[in-house]
Amino acid sequence: MTADRTVTEPIGAAGSSTIVADIAIVGGGLAGSLAAAVLARAGHRIALIDKRAIYPDEFRVEKIGGHQLAMLRKLGFLDALENVACRYDQVLNIREGKVVDVSVGQAYGFPYADLVAMARSRIPEPSDLIVDEVTAISCSDDIQHLELASGRRVTARLVVLATGMAAALGYKLGIKRQILAERHSVSFGFTIARRDGAPFDFEALTCYGERTADGIDYLSLFPVRAGMRANLFMFRDPTDPIMRELRREPEATVLRLLPGLRPYLGDFRVTDRVQNWVMDLTVVEGHLQPGIVLIGDAFQTNCPAAGTGVARLLVDVDRLCTEYAPRWLATAGMDQEKITQFYSDRDKIAADQQSLKMARFRQALTSRNDIGWDVRRRLHFLRRSLAHRVDQMHPGWLGRVRGALRA
Repeated sequence: MTADRTVTEPIGAAGSSTIVADIAIVGGGLAGSLAAAVLARAGHRIALIDKRAIYPDEFRVEKIGGHQLAMLRKLGFLDALENVACRYDQVLNIREGKVVDVSVGQAYGFPYADLVAMARSRIPEPSDLIVDEVTAISCSDDIQHLELASGRRVTARLVVLATGMAAALGYKLGIKRQILAERHSVSFGFTIARRDGAPFDFEALTCYGERTADGIDYLSLFPVRAGMRANLFMFRDPTDPIMRELRREPEATVLRLLPGLRPYLGDFRVTDRVQNWVMDLTVVEGHLQPGIVLIGDAFQTNCPAAGTGVARLLVDVDRLCTEYAPRWLATAGMDQEKITQFYSDRDKIAADQQSLKMARFRQALTSRNDIGWDVRRRLHFLRRSLAHRVDQMHPGWLGRVRGALRA
């Protein structure tokens, strides 16, 4: 693919064959765009390289809340988020048609592409986005060299690889993906509406699977600008006929798998194309090299059902862009010893480990049918239900207990 020169000019004079930056960020998805905005606002010369001037709509529609919002506030993106996302403050959680509990707290729903656009809009200089494709990277203890499909070159002290699950560039550098769990989960996404045009009787809703044989973790319903988004997470063979049924007859199939949903949804319809995604759990190896660092899915993938993807990505961006990269740039060189500091960061390691732990926990809680996990599953939902009932009788007690435990 060649550069789209009608969209943006390279850093420096137009027509220059070599672009010089402090940091070159390869991949303009969420991780790369957030990193570019944070670093550029701190005064660093950045080159964000992506083959798309406008990030396309895709399968992913996200929801974030809690600690993720605190991280976005710290990084300076929360105000901008409110302009592109739909806010909601309460989630009704049900199982087998009965209320488990109600989650209360500020949260937002948004298409992934809108969040990427928001992050890119916070880059002070639009020309820092180079619409081109990186074909080769040469790294050293000092200066890194990138070759672009257009024939131009980029030199930078540090390269941030934020290419998601695309592995071609990393493979050329000897970086390979280790598969921890092949076809770990299947996710479906679509938008729903009531046939009579009336709003649903809830802000957001989560319905948990009822039978281990179905392999359904949960269906999450939350508002986005296009309507009520439905994300269905499953641990099941992607070749199972149920996958085809969900695409062809989503309304009937969802109600057959989750009959307790019927009184909450009423007569509803799917308003757009049903899409699905199969996720492998992977982590890279051979990545510890001078001059280059991997963030987000480029380093480790996540289980969508675990809901840890954005949180882990934000930790990567925060630790790299506010702590390590500025410190590295203040001294000469970009050797492996510097790069090791990021991968050894306590917060990063904890976020990566928690992501894998939650991926395995969600799969076991959903699918394991031995007596140990059956008891654990029953206790899990029983504890939540009892806490909810006590909180109804003594409003606010649960929040006070959680606050005391965090103190």
